[in-house]
Amino acid sequence: MTENIAITWRRIPERYRLAGSQCTSCKTKFFPPRKLCPDCRRKGKIESCGFSGKGKIYSFSEVHSAPAGLELEIPYVLAIVQLEEGPKLTAQVADCHGCDVQVGAPVEAVFRKIRSDDPEGLLHYGYKFRLVK
Repeated sequence: MTENIAITWRRIPERYRLAGSQCTSCKTKFFPPRKLCPDCRRKGKIESCGFSGKGKIYSFSEVHSAPAGLELEIPYVLAIVQLEEGPKLTAQVADCHGCDVQVGAPVEAVFRKIRSDDPEGLLHYGYKFRLVK
């Protein structure tokens, strides 16, 4: 599946820097960024914020049957990571196998190649996580 270059450029802040948003009224942080706080609605003011990239495994699964484009990566670990700042996000855990991962294990964000559209096409980079030893 190809992604046009405009969408790729728009997603650079969240993919490259883990940029999110925060409601200044209730202090809730969001990833990916939101334009409206679901609790405060129009009373809340949303501002940009960054995340440290440190967190822990909330839940995980080892994928053995990958979707199109990720066949060469199987098996790989897909996890829900809870960041230190609060938000949860789904990401691949790199450089490990399912037997190495445990719920609650500390992780940190790393910058990696996600996929490429074709041999001479656009390369997509972004965040993955790795276990902190």
